[in-house]
Amino acid sequence: MSLVGSYVALSKPLAAALPIFLLAWLRFGIGVIAMAGWLKREPNEQPMTLQTRWLVFLESFLGNFLFSLCMLFGVSMTSAVSAGVIMAAIPAVVALLSFVFLREHIGTRVWMAIACAAVGIGMLSLSKSGHAEIHGREWLGNLLVLGSVLCEAAYAVIGKKLTGVLSPKRISALINLWGFALMTPMGLYQAWGFAFANVTINTWLLLIFYALAASVWTVWLWMTGLRSVPAGQAGVFTVMLPVSAAVVGVVALNESFKGLQLLAFGLALAGVLLATLPTKNKA
Repeated sequence: MSLVGSYVALSKPLAAALPIFLLAWLRFGIGVIAMAGWLKREPNEQPMTLQTRWLVFLESFLGNFLFSLCMLFGVSMTSAVSAGVIMAAIPAVVALLSFVFLREHIGTRVWMAIACAAVGIGMLSLSKSGHAEIHGREWLGNLLVLGSVLCEAAYAVIGKKLTGVLSPKRISALINLWGFALMTPMGLYQAWGFAFANVTINTWLLLIFYALAASVWTVWLWMTGLRSVPAGQAGVFTVMLPVSAAVVGVVALNESFKGLQLLAFGLALAGVLLATLPTKNKA
């Protein structure tokens, strides 16, 4: 999640240099090449059932394709403050979905961690001043951002189900391949007539890093972690996405950093500690 927040912040120059759909299509395409060897079924894996195939598709459609569209268009219609506060709900939504669909028990400490994450990121968002010009469409933007929250939460819960039957490497490769297929029509449309010769070598290098981080490294790390961590507990770590994005913004993009933001970071990290510190077993 920290790596996700970092590459989200560092991808701003890419979004300025490449159309959004073309950028996403190239990202998935690079991922397909990088993970071609991961598509093969491992010796200890059973053949995929129809249910597993549907879960793989939903994982990619919700977590890769729809999440990106909801977030990109949602943020363009609402303020950064509103979007940040809404995104703080991800850990709570993951916990609720894991309780409903996976029957996972949500302990008191995890609920306290969720509260710390929500309050901390809410404070972080409120400490910033929105700069977006909004023309009566803020309600739609907020609704789209909320949709992206649901997509991210579903991604965590479905991923937990998939790790029980598929290896993290194969999950990463399969959902990336679906993302590439879903984005191909719009990617080809924007690629037609685009002046690729005007893209600098630094932009291409940044694109390769972005693609490997977004499609390969972060997905593999997340799926590997989900094999041994309950989805509700893992959801608390989504708090690191906006936190790390803000840190990169301050360090690399020269954005302001205030005392209220420090307090927000502290609360968010306290939530992670609450959720992950070992508990004493009762005799």
